[in-house]
Amino acid sequence: MKTTKLFLMMSVLALMFTSCYTETVIVEDTIIEPQPSVTLADLLSDYELWYVDVNQSNANGEIPFMQIAFTLSFEYGTLYANNNLVGIGDQGYGLGIDVGYYNTNGFDLIISHDLDGNNRFEVTQLNYNTLELFNRATGSYYTIIGYQRDTFDYNALFYDNIHYFVQEYVTWEKTYSSQEGAINEFDNENFVAFLPGGGDGNFKSSQDQNGTNPNNIFYDYTGIYNVDDVTGNRYLKFLTLDYDFLGNEYFEMSVIDDRTISLYHPNSGTTYEFTGRGYIQYKNGEGQERGKLRLSKEQIEKQMVKISTF
Repeated sequence: MKTTKLFLMMSVLALMFTSCYTETVIVEDTIIEPQPSVTLADLLSDYELWYVDVNQSNANGEIPFMQIAFTLSFEYGTLYANNNLVGIGDQGYGLGIDVGYYNTNGFDLIISHDLDGNNRFEVTQLNYNTLELFNRATGSYYTIIGYQRDTFDYNALFYDNIHYFVQEYVTWEKTYSSQEGAINEFDNENFVAFLPGGGDGNFKSSQDQNGTNPNNIFYDYTGIYNVDDVTGNRYLKFLTLDYDFLGNEYFEMSVIDDRTISLYHPNSGTTYEFTGRGYIQYKNGEGQERGKLRLSKEQIEKQMVKISTF
């Protein structure tokens, strides 16, 4: 009997210890570091200038202000644009002129342009300073590249868009001829006007006296011009003027400043300088010049009448 009681007591104690035992599980809290959240508004304001790269866009003209602007700037809800090359870097402290306003919704950019109305773009970040703006309504997209004003390559901007630069003046007047160089027929040409006209590159030249008012110039000749890249030199261009009675005239063209170009004539060894007369400022109001739709190099080449040998 005593043995039985002792066995029963030990059994009860064992059961109690077994019942009270539970496996201890230690749960550690996962610490999640907060990730920085960059909004589209932040991204747009990170760069002072956004260059509109038509060569990386499928620009087709449905959204004119995007193809007219060389740069866009997004400042506290106001949209600025540089529609002219002449004066760029100075106008509007480098930002250009006020052309409308914008807001963001997630990664959608909504622009209300003063003349072209409302457009919504779906924005994709391609790399740290490059965005693609897709307009679903037109199926068009534009690539914009961000820069700061003090590091922006204005020289490259002029050379990359030189077709539009030479058209921002009514005409160009010869203001310098070097002493070096053989006498040639082009010595007599005092004015050259570069005209828009798709990619055909029309130009006019005149032998009127220096100082003639641009509105009173009589142009003796109208022809076609080509501008070609110089391999290995981004800051030089080849210019070809098609003179039927003289044959083609070839020049090495460089930009001195935003109103002066230099033309070196290899056949004679003469250097000429031409100064822009009759600046055409592209603004953003009724009755004002709006600017020209910029075409990609590929589009220009397709439309251009090829006369050069480069």
